[in-house]
Amino acid sequence: MFPDACQPVRPVGDRRRFLREACCGFGGLALASLAAAARSSAEEHSPGSIPGASQRSPLAPKPPHFAPQARSVIFLFMAGGPSHLETFDPKPLLNKLHGQPRPAEFGEAKYQFIENNARLLGSQRKFRPRGQSGIEVSDLFPHLGECVDDLAVIRSCHGDMVVHSAAQYELFSGRTRPGFPSMGSWLLYGLGAETDSLPAYVVLPDPLGALEAGQPMYMQGFLPAIYQPTMFRTGSTPVLNLGLPAGVDPRQRQRTLQLINELNRAALTAEDREWEARISAYELAFKMQTEAPGTLDLSRETAETLELYGIGRQPTNDYGRRCLLARRLVEQGVRFVCVVSGGGPGNMQWDAHQDIEENHLRKAAETDQPVAGLLRDLKRRGLLDTTLVLWGGEFGRSPEAQTGKGRDHHNLGFTMWLAGGGVRGGQVIGATDAIGLRAVESPYHFRDLHATLLHVLGLDQHRLTWPHLGRDERLTFLEGNLIREVLN
Repeated sequence: MFPDACQPVRPVGDRRRFLREACCGFGGLALASLAAAARSSAEEHSPGSIPGASQRSPLAPKPPHFAPQARSVIFLFMAGGPSHLETFDPKPLLNKLHGQPRPAEFGEAKYQFIENNARLLGSQRKFRPRGQSGIEVSDLFPHLGECVDDLAVIRSCHGDMVVHSAAQYELFSGRTRPGFPSMGSWLLYGLGAETDSLPAYVVLPDPLGALEAGQPMYMQGFLPAIYQPTMFRTGSTPVLNLGLPAGVDPRQRQRTLQLINELNRAALTAEDREWEARISAYELAFKMQTEAPGTLDLSRETAETLELYGIGRQPTNDYGRRCLLARRLVEQGVRFVCVVSGGGPGNMQWDAHQDIEENHLRKAAETDQPVAGLLRDLKRRGLLDTTLVLWGGEFGRSPEAQTGKGRDHHNLGFTMWLAGGGVRGGQVIGATDAIGLRAVESPYHFRDLHATLLHVLGLDQHRLTWPHLGRDERLTFLEGNLIREVLN
């Protein structure tokens, strides 16, 4: 049927004849090489792609879309919802109307627990101007008030949800349900890692327990698993088993790991994203065993630095340790660190349903000095210029009282602040109305905060995308407006 297939192969007589008859083959090889290069270039310059990503590890450093003002982020997450009315947004009229129904001219608000006959609750906190900027800060934060000239206080934040889990998802991912990438994962995808011996995205949870949204709020969602966070432990040992077992030669351990990875990569395909993440985790684990112990060892800090963060005494020891660790991590090139204050049920967070005074006095006492210490330490080391610090929770608290002394969840207007890389401090941005019910001046949504965060790190919200279910998804969902007042 195929007689030519049975014919013997005709030998080539000499080199000239071989090259002459094989020239079309060489041309084909060259054409294939050029086509592959063209495909690679097209992939790198296609919308949403990052230049160089197709030729390197997904975690390799990637150039930003434009010149950045910061290279890393520390998010001081006050879980549960700190009250703007007790912290950074004084409302004298609210105190005058204490015990009265909310005047009709302020409009309606939907709450989770407050009943229609609830009365307004004045604040017992004292506010006074601090720093050269004269920004009014509550007496809950005597230490942080000394750093107010570095803060851009945004008093007009708002979100869409009054339930913890949905609001926490929106804060981290811009969506009100799980399954979407957190801002830490988006940054890691967009910029890659500056260190190969530490995780590039780290979460330092509160030792009191998990939050309502759980671990999914920090996760990578539909992005490849390699962009997931690393959860450090609380206490004095953030990572277990960092040291090599007794009698194990590091060089032998490295050779063993290299062999395992070579075997794994031999069968790796472009679709094996989970497997690629696992290979990367093995490589990172070995590097952490040899290089990370020094970064995680806080005993190498001076006594003065430990005192600055309130380490070694209560109630600041735990949050102080984690804030200091955050500084050490960004110092070594970690891209995104989330330091959580609040964990476990209700009152163990900034979730002051029963007694706003008891709750906020306790939580502020735990965090005020560590946060101020972090800002001072970053600044004196020259790190604040390249590190964006974000403070806030998933919502604020209601002007009305709940159970007489507490405040309910409140998403219509609350306060967050920014400091550090690319941010002009010493200013107040936006405002809520006279009783703190609603953002009325320059209101900014979570998606605006996300757009600003990306911008400061040199990323365009429209170009940082990932194809998912037929749509190019991005952190800011449809569109986020830059908070231009904070930008230098």
